Amino acid sequence: MEIPYINRELSWLEFNQRVFNEARRQELPLLERLKFLSITASNLDEFFMVRVGGLEMLRSARKKKPDPAGFSPSKQLLLVRQRVDIMLSEIEQCFFEELLPELNEEGIRRASVDQLTAAQMDHVAKFFAERVMPLLTPVIANDNIRESSALPSLCISLFCEIGTSEGTGPRYVLVPIPGNVSRFIWLPDSDESKFILLEDVIANFVGQVFPDEVVNSSGLFRVTRNADISLEEEGAHDLAREMGDVLAERKHSKCVRLDVGHEFPRFLSGKLRDLFGAETNQVYTTRAPFGLGDFIEVATVKGFGNLQVEPWAPMLNKLWSPGENIFKSISENDILLHHPYESFEPVIALVEQSATDPKVLAIKQTLYRTANNSRVISALIRAAENGKQVTVVVELKARFDEARNLERAEELEKAGVQIIYGVKGYKTHCKITLVVRNENKELKRYTHFGTGNYNEVTAGLYTDISYMTSKRKYGYETAALFNALTGGSKLKGMKNLIVAPFYLREKFIELIEVETKNAEEGKEASIDIKVNNLQDASIIRSLYKASYAGVKIRLNVRGICCLQPGLKKISKNIKVMSTVDRYLEHSRILSFYNGGKVRIFISSADLMERSFDRRVESMVEIKDSSSRKRILEILEGSFRDNSHSYELESDGTYVLREVAKGEKRFRAQSYFHGQSVKRAGKISLMKETSFAPHKPKKKMDEAI
Repeated sequence: MEIPYINRELSWLEFNQRVFNEARRQELPLLERLKFLSITASNLDEFFMVRVGGLEMLRSARKKKPDPAGFSPSKQLLLVRQRVDIMLSEIEQCFFEELLPELNEEGIRRASVDQLTAAQMDHVAKFFAERVMPLLTPVIANDNIRESSALPSLCISLFCEIGTSEGTGPRYVLVPIPGNVSRFIWLPDSDESKFILLEDVIANFVGQVFPDEVVNSSGLFRVTRNADISLEEEGAHDLAREMGDVLAERKHSKCVRLDVGHEFPRFLSGKLRDLFGAETNQVYTTRAPFGLGDFIEVATVKGFGNLQVEPWAPMLNKLWSPGENIFKSISENDILLHHPYESFEPVIALVEQSATDPKVLAIKQTLYRTANNSRVISALIRAAENGKQVTVVVELKARFDEARNLERAEELEKAGVQIIYGVKGYKTHCKITLVVRNENKELKRYTHFGTGNYNEVTAGLYTDISYMTSKRKYGYETAALFNALTGGSKLKGMKNLIVAPFYLREKFIELIEVETKNAEEGKEASIDIKVNNLQDASIIRSLYKASYAGVKIRLNVRGICCLQPGLKKISKNIKVMSTVDRYLEHSRILSFYNGGKVRIFISSADLMERSFDRRVESMVEIKDSSSRKRILEILEGSFRDNSHSYELESDGTYVLREVAKGEKRFRAQSYFHGQSVKRAGKISLMKETSFAPHKPKKKMDEAI
């Protein structure tokens, strides 16, 4: 049976529009607005590489099967193009008419070559000769360039028509802009913070690359390649090597978008399209600099604190303080943390103290995305070196983090850690740590469940939930999960830890059906859910049935939402909101009224088909009374936001929430920060940081 369904790609683009809207909020500091513009552009780049790349593959294979909204791949590509054109026009207008003029007024200026003083020109010329010219590698423009790894995805390049002084030629050459040099060349001898873009400098001096020849014409462009290339695990004998092959293949995959500057010579544009096999509808002409995502460097420039948001320091949870024994704290009370308002430090402490605690015998952990110079990785290595039994499930298929995870896995394995490269056919996305400790001649298990990654950086940028407990029922079921991940054993009798792909979708539907039945019997029934994305058709169908029965449903969905609320009979009892604020909303929380015996869960999974069918995910029921109370407060606070939240209308559009008559303005993220300060009793002076130890290099003869 067909159900009302909003197309996934269009829903995601509406999410990115909400991110972009933050760049236009006049009440936000200027550089915070630039940050959101940068995020919008970065999001769009990834969207083209992955989602548009996937649609292009379906179209090329002549696949015509429609999505649940009824659109074929070709139709979706057309709708995406139309929506992106509107968004790009708004981005350009915001950049040139709003942000740049205000940046100029504040003394942050983008300069062109013809605006440089003589001294600045000397500086730029020297910089080019010494720091840039040696890195330039011109590439002959021929048919081989289409699949050449010399121009990786998102690489800005210069397309040149070259002739000789005698008038012979022409020939065509591509000059990739080096990616290992900052795009922003900050200029000296100025009362302002003035910069010039690297590509503008190279375009000005490119003639030096071709001595005794003439650059007749040139133009900047950028190619986006398909990144929706997955690992064929069937028959893969060496998963690490196979993943390396996938990463190499992405560097020369098909073009899915070709950006050209508005001054790009028209007579060269056709040749450029032919070189990369780009169709006309894949070409985007822009006035704005390519890769606006790189402008995060400007948004975070030092010395302009008045143009940036006041930082909110993460608070310490009162149940644990640095220096205290984390095992004692968890034994006394289950610990629930609301990141980033509360510090990630207790989670790191669990791993770091485990590494050196003589009573700890084993550590087991799943890793999906980690930080550079990760303290978690360092602690796991230290634990293995100290003779602990350390097992880590490293997911090699975490998109865009594959190379980093390969490196981390090799580093851990060298230290003696037992490494599992995920499980065949699934991405291991759950965030779980298990520590086994010898206490009074008995083995005691300590567990951590998270909605976010073991990443110290994103723990300060994303809203997430951590739950730490020593209760036996959680430890027993977590041990069973790790046995299934590492040894292929069967999962049976799991009551507190629900795992995908085994039973998670079925459990969700079962919980929804309980509310539906109660509503049909005239009992009070309600569902509150906070997730990142809602796309799974079977879950949406169950929510529609619940709404029809009279269940009151509130959904806080940050990103993709394919459910249509407010439809007569079908979804009139469903309200959907979305929050976009300083921190990326990332926690997954679920509450079911259950006849007054409320059931509360946190999860690593979104309500998406991939989460239920193609990932290892976990959902944990929270039964500790204090933790339950806090989670309900977090849920309620999230739903109250009328400052940075939108409501989804039945036609698929989002409308910014306004303060209703009699209401007060309520900003959830500000409220949660204030609550964490009160809970801690004082402002934390601790900085979230990490040390990068200098490790001795192996001698050459030892390395050979």
